[in-house]
Amino acid sequence: MKKQVTLFSEYTKGLWDQNPVFKQVLGMCPTLAVTVSAMNGIAMALATTFVLTFSSLIISLIRKLIPTQVRIASYIVIIATFVTIVDLVMRAQFPELSKALGPYIPLIVVNCVILGRQEAFAAKNTPVRAVLDALGMGTGFLIALASLGGIREILGSRTLLGMQVMPDAFEPWLVMILPAGAFLSLGLMMGFLNFMVLRRKTREEKEIAARHLQEPKMSLEYGQEA
Repeated sequence: MKKQVTLFSEYTKGLWDQNPVFKQVLGMCPTLAVTVSAMNGIAMALATTFVLTFSSLIISLIRKLIPTQVRIASYIVIIATFVTIVDLVMRAQFPELSKALGPYIPLIVVNCVILGRQEAFAAKNTPVRAVLDALGMGTGFLIALASLGGIREILGSRTLLGMQVMPDAFEPWLVMILPAGAFLSLGLMMGFLNFMVLRRKTREEKEIAARHLQEPKMSLEYGQEA
């Protein structure tokens, strides 16, 4: 019998266990291209989350009406509708951000994070679970892009969200605002996070092994007392 996943777990799984960037290594094009600054990363992640959430809701609602043969084409039409809304709103209200993000806003249509969640989850689950899954994946995407953009902006420009946080004596690392800096930063972050996970797993295994060694000893002591 399949174990029922709680609604809370549907949301939280995207934060770390199935984080689209750090765990699934999806959506790498916008992740590497727009994270020159923290604000760019946050804006891209929020735009992606908006499209992902509403696309998941619509696809989950009409999942039984979409013929299997045209499901991918149908997903793209729905996703493109919300991407167009985001693109027009950003051009009208946030022209500087729209210019900074360039073609990566329209390219959300083919973002593998969004298409993957529609095919793997929204098309097979209820609207509530689909929305929570989308919000969790979007939050995980936001955490990844904001942290990566923040690190690159601090080291590459001495600022964070446009405010100077490093002293004038600090010489900015030009490489951090170049594509090579994006690969380097993401690789180091993923390596560090995987190291921390492995370290915690090793500690837990040692604790379990220590408990197993103590149990026979305690049983023997009780047997002698009896």
